[in-house]
Amino acid sequence: MHPAITNRNAMATIVLQVPDESLVSKVKQACKMLMGVASVKVQKPKETDITKTAGYKAAMDDVRNGRVYHANSVDDMFNQILG
Repeated sequence: MHPAITNRNAMATIVLQVPDESLVSKVKQACKMLMGVASVKVQKPKETDITKTAGYKAAMDDVRNGRVYHANSVDDMFNQILG
């Protein structure tokens, strides 16, 4: 293989998901103690602004254009759909 094509600095990456945020620092410390681990980084989850999503925009367009219906019950909904 041509030397310009190979990446000798490429490293394997392992992603851990830790649901209990109070354990993140302990998990990070434990990972650092493993042989061969070059670095440990913690990435906090991003908060998504739902008003910027395509689904939200489509839903608001439905509301503005009267494409939203209300039913008092499941039976009422089926009566509206099936007539």
